[in-house]
Amino acid sequence: MEKKPTLRRAGAVLMGILVLILLALVVYQIPPIRARLSWRAELASAYVRGVFDPVEPLPTPRVVVQSLETEVPTATITPSPTPQPTAEMPSPTPTITLTPTAIPNVVTLTPPEYEKQTPNNCGPATLAQHLRMFGWSGNQADIDKIIRPNEQDKNVNIDELQYFVRTHTGWLNAEYRVNGNTEMLKRFIAAGIPVMIEESINLAGSYAGDDGWSGHYLLVTGYNDDFQYFHAQDTYLGPDRHIPYQDLDRSWQTFNRVYMVLYTPEQTDTVKSIIGENWDLDTNRRNALEVAKAETEKNPENKYAWFNLGTNQVYFERYKEAAQSYDTARKLGLPNRMLRYQFGPFIAYFRTNRTEELMTLVDYALRITDNSEEALLWKGWALYRQGKDLQALQSFNAALAQRPGYSDALYAIDFVQNN
Repeated sequence: MEKKPTLRRAGAVLMGILVLILLALVVYQIPPIRARLSWRAELASAYVRGVFDPVEPLPTPRVVVQSLETEVPTATITPSPTPQPTAEMPSPTPTITLTPTAIPNVVTLTPPEYEKQTPNNCGPATLAQHLRMFGWSGNQADIDKIIRPNEQDKNVNIDELQYFVRTHTGWLNAEYRVNGNTEMLKRFIAAGIPVMIEESINLAGSYAGDDGWSGHYLLVTGYNDDFQYFHAQDTYLGPDRHIPYQDLDRSWQTFNRVYMVLYTPEQTDTVKSIIGENWDLDTNRRNALEVAKAETEKNPENKYAWFNLGTNQVYFERYKEAAQSYDTARKLGLPNRMLRYQFGPFIAYFRTNRTEELMTLVDYALRITDNSEEALLWKGWALYRQGKDLQALQSFNAALAQRPGYSDALYAIDFVQNN
């Protein structure tokens, strides 16, 4: 006699659970709630994976092989290209050198309306704030539609951010260079021009073996010589941060001190005068190479100086030296996520025919970031070098699926199919 009520109660409970699940799925689609919960869901997922399969540190190099092999065409190995600016965009013109003038001890630009980033979206969120300082009225979602349509994309390169400015904000231009310094940042701020930099940030580890190191974008909007700090807008940690000069330079060094400035046509001469001889891209890289080299000599244990040295050597196609520099950086111990953001080692090891090293690194990078289009691309080239054309094409197509229109993946597919 009691079975029917019991079955009815069980059915009601099951129906209630299904209703709650459906309600949760509906609520999760609400953008503000999705933004809050997806961050936690991603961390929880990574933690669970780490418990069952802990991540080891980034591998150190095997025995160095110095032989070189005939290189494939350059277009196949340019790191992470984005669509090029349209023909209407102005090309760089010769540097205008002006005599430096004294700047105030303290300058704080009026900050933009603050916008908290969605998961792994510091680039578009920071750029949105940067653009607002020039009267733009959009937000990070507007930028995402163009350069980050896949919300699972965990890295946006600075050239992609530049591309958005040059093609979707017609009254502004954008330039980025490496080898910035604190004095240059202050001169830009004193001229009323905020600066966006890429740096590293240390967060709580999300899985077993995670060192918590991540790449991050920051908008610098002021400085204070009296107390030796920069005033900055951080889409993760919050607005109006005070960051000591030395701390900022230390975290900035991890990305070769790359920076980007936005400016109006009327500010062009001012920007060129502050950038100086570094307006010329080759000169900029030569200076960056010399700075990195000097920093390795001053402190041979500085792994980021060695990594930067390798990256600048790759720019000049000095691949054998670059591979040795990356070897040293790896021996000193690089962070788990280094290869999520910077891809010079892939190029150097491919160009020096160190295919096993390349495969080791791309496999590790994909374990950390399984949808990295750059790692998928370079895994394809490693497979091609091993004579595994079909698997190489699968990897190239996987890269293309992650970034539709990815020119390097399109080239790679065509190259393998026709050779």
